[in-house]
Amino acid sequence: MPKAPARPSPSGIRIGISGWTYAPWRGVFFPPGLAQKDELAYAARQVSSIEINGTFYSLQRPSSYGLWHDQAPPDFVFSVKGPRFITHIRRLKDAAIPLANFFASGVLRLEEKLGPLLWQLPPSLPYDPERLDAFFELLPRDTLEAAALARRHDAHVPHPWLEPGGRRPLRHALEIRHRSFERPEFIEQLRRHGIALVVADTAGKWPLLEESTCDFMYARLHGDEKLYVSGYTEAALARWARKVRAWRAAGQDVYVYFDNDVKVRAPHDAQSLAHRLGLGSKPKKPPPAASIREAPRTRWPGFPPRPGALSAPPARPARGAPARRKASARPAAPGRRGGRG
Repeated sequence: MPKAPARPSPSGIRIGISGWTYAPWRGVFFPPGLAQKDELAYAARQVSSIEINGTFYSLQRPSSYGLWHDQAPPDFVFSVKGPRFITHIRRLKDAAIPLANFFASGVLRLEEKLGPLLWQLPPSLPYDPERLDAFFELLPRDTLEAAALARRHDAHVPHPWLEPGGRRPLRHALEIRHRSFERPEFIEQLRRHGIALVVADTAGKWPLLEESTCDFMYARLHGDEKLYVSGYTEAALARWARKVRAWRAAGQDVYVYFDNDVKVRAPHDAQSLAHRLGLGSKPKKPPPAASIREAPRTRWPGFPPRPGALSAPPARPARGAPARRKASARPAAPGRRGGRG
């Protein structure tokens, strides 16, 4: 089946945040008294894109995707993080039905606002070219392929959404966290499959690779000096602005998401970077870090240590929205629309 042509954004650059449901943001980033149900509508008018993370923990409902679509303004784009059941539990193996469940759960209800799909691998998963090839071959490359795959869903999706809403391209990005991926053959493999390599700034904890592998770049900024916590200095933001300009000058669309949310830095840093790029007004200064009483957790809920794991999973919170349905028969862990990872 021939692929649908890529649909670039008007500016070609999207600067946003990873998640939006964070209690410490209320009264700081969100205006005092703003109802929780209105937080997405507000956030979606401060940044040009948001990465939906609740999908990593559990399947969401078509009605939720429809609501998110309607709350965001025209020309807004959501990226969607793929389920951990596929990446962390199945570890990319036997992924056909879980992928069908994911796409049947309502992802396509985002319609024209659906942007890249993010697949984040666990730190304990080393490079395995055959495993990656098999997974990449399953990924739909446009909404018609996604709808066809969704029709293979099982009973874990009792109310599927199977309408493609027209034919639009689908983009995929892969975030790796194991040093064995630092090899040329992995980069070439991504290029053969047209998959973006996530440029992940993790304060030195996991590999930071900046290779161009397709027609867009996808960056996740988890913290400049301390994972999930530290903000980005003016000098650091200037460096990232230069990178974004260079990527765009090379003809690529660019997606950048700030995930350093603990001290209410993600929205401020996203707006500051957008301002540097001429894509928004200068934000007000964030509150002093010491005034925000929040710290990252040291364990992920629902992730018992794997025997023989090469490294432990990073800290994850599980605050906010209750879990939805899982992509398999395994019990669901707490889910949320915000979150870190």
